[in-house]
Amino acid sequence: MSTRPIADVGEELGLRPDDLVPFGRRVAKVELSALERRGRRAGRLILVSAMSPDRAGIGKTTVSVGLSMGLRALGRRAVVCLREPSLGPVFGMKGGGTGGGKAQVQPADTINLQLTGDIGAVESANNLLAALVDNALHFRTTELDPCSVTWRRVMDMNDRALRNVVIGLGGRKNGVTRETGFDITAASEVMAVLALASSREDLEQRLGRIVVGRARDERFLTAAEFQAVSPMSVVLKDALLPNLVQTSEGGPALVHAGPFANLAHGCSSVIATRLGLHLADDVVTEAGFGFDLGGEKFLQIKCRQAGLWPRCVVLAVSLRALKAHGGAKRKACREPNPEALRAGLANLEHHLESVRRFGLPAVVAINTFAGDTTDELRLVEEHSAGLGVGCARCDGYGRGSAGTVDLAREVAAVVDGDDDPGPTFLYPLEASYAEKMRAIARGVYGADDVHLELAARREVERLVEAGYDGLPVCMAKTPFSLTDQDKHKGRPSGFTINVREVRLQAGAGFVVALTGEIQTLPGLPKEPRGEIRLEDGQVRGLLQED
Repeated sequence: MSTRPIADVGEELGLRPDDLVPFGRRVAKVELSALERRGRRAGRLILVSAMSPDRAGIGKTTVSVGLSMGLRALGRRAVVCLREPSLGPVFGMKGGGTGGGKAQVQPADTINLQLTGDIGAVESANNLLAALVDNALHFRTTELDPCSVTWRRVMDMNDRALRNVVIGLGGRKNGVTRETGFDITAASEVMAVLALASSREDLEQRLGRIVVGRARDERFLTAAEFQAVSPMSVVLKDALLPNLVQTSEGGPALVHAGPFANLAHGCSSVIATRLGLHLADDVVTEAGFGFDLGGEKFLQIKCRQAGLWPRCVVLAVSLRALKAHGGAKRKACREPNPEALRAGLANLEHHLESVRRFGLPAVVAINTFAGDTTDELRLVEEHSAGLGVGCARCDGYGRGSAGTVDLAREVAAVVDGDDDPGPTFLYPLEASYAEKMRAIARGVYGADDVHLELAARREVERLVEAGYDGLPVCMAKTPFSLTDQDKHKGRPSGFTINVREVRLQAGAGFVVALTGEIQTLPGLPKEPRGEIRLEDGQVRGLLQED
């Protein structure tokens, strides 16, 4: 696909040449000074979320990119804000994270293969802190208890063999022998810090608050006590700048930061979102997985901390995912099956009810695929109309903006209305952690209750004792079910969410509650994506259409 010079893309948003730091001809970073210029626009924020996906996903990024293209085709100044893809899913089972078909962000291969190096910078900053901690243990210059160290190393690749490791083997010269492990870089607290920071000063303050472990007297020790803040912020100095790229039709796109949605808060950066609102009329942004994961965290973590709030939630669905949640077998989900489709609509209804609990209007976007039947598409449209919710088909993949203008009109009608919903949260920050988890589980998952295992209860007690009792909760659970178990499809009832572990992320400003069997370092599938290759200088096999 042909692309515009990146300076022309920036000019469409009102960016000047000196606002841009070019990375080749098709990518640029945007200087933070662009946020401080006068004449800012009053952009409206549009959140794209989804029903619970099936294993193949909903195509939410394709919908997000396509919607921004449709809004632009209507003559509106629109920009899409997306996360940076992790290499783990790229070489695992998901493939690229840049959309698909005629609704992509470009250059897709560069974006999928670490873009401007932001993820590598996060990895380096995270592991720099780990090295400083182990160095202090080796020279005995710290009161840190080696058995209490919670700070782990990270890497941007799925590798189950590194989840639990022993370091410091080979004698005293190689450091203190202890158990630790690796997480994927997208799950690093440094990534969450980068995504939530509002300025360089805020970035440094957040880095300083990161807790790495406890002293022998149980006192929590932070990165600031290991003189880690300044060197970490130097490593991250360029990573803090958002990346400007473009859609398949040359529209502006900001791709920045990449926290996972089941292990972290799953949204692109606060800085990129604010930049978009400063420069555009409509800002389309995406939160990872379904509304129960990325959507809830977008609202109760990112928006709460940054003082943002969307005007509309676009809930992406697919016939394939609806049938999967209606009981159809995976291979049969592409075949006509109105009975399974009707049963799966209960999952959509649940998510629409969750959106309403936050006081927000919703629009249903049916991401269409080859083989979808007109009768089944109409069934979803009629069901949405019966619920009083706008609905439109979205074929950005096959037709670009021409396939998304109907969705764009539905969304524009909502955001242009007089109603400006103010923030509504499911719990106050002063509530107990058990109450916060229960509010999420009941209000967003439909659970009866939450059970904290003994280790999780004891960690919560330590956090409260240490003064970390006013933070929001980031629930880490499977994206494939409203429960904490993959197998429970549709709209389950009568279940309890089991929290096995609680982790403090004081720098990011939230507490992570791990449920079910969630792993913070995924593994590769039985057949990784070995078809990714280089042909005549071009990356092939990364995207489905290659």
